[in-house]
Amino acid sequence: MKIVLDTNVVVSGLLQAQGNPAQVLSLVLSGAIQICHDERILAEYTEVLARPRFKFDPKRVRDVLKKIETDGLVVAASREAGLDLPDTDDEPFLEVALAASADFLVTGNLADYPPDKRRGCKVISPAAFVVEWQRTAEN
Repeated sequence: MKIVLDTNVVVSGLLQAQGNPAQVLSLVLSGAIQICHDERILAEYTEVLARPRFKFDPKRVRDVLKKIETDGLVVAASREAGLDLPDTDDEPFLEVALAASADFLVTGNLADYPPDKRRGCKVISPAAFVVEWQRTAEN
């Protein structure tokens, strides 16, 4: 299964060891799910996770980013004309999901990806993803 993780899921997964975002991140880091990314997404992860307000352990952040970069699928995504998302900083995530034919784009803020802008990409919350994952694991 291939997914794209919005930065808010990575942050939430690192902030709280329990909960749906942590489960999603754990599945990615264990290799059970393949995360798709490009240099723009990795740059955003790096910048956001380094923010002092989160007080993340720098070694933990390096380890997580290295694992994502090494084990993830690098996608050559081009800028999609007319995505017109509410926040243009979210466009690389949808562009990578579309270019990779990812199964899901997982985000903690569904409003960032209005249904009429998704171009067929399945955008779901971490909670909905965990339900999907459990359903596929049972089969």
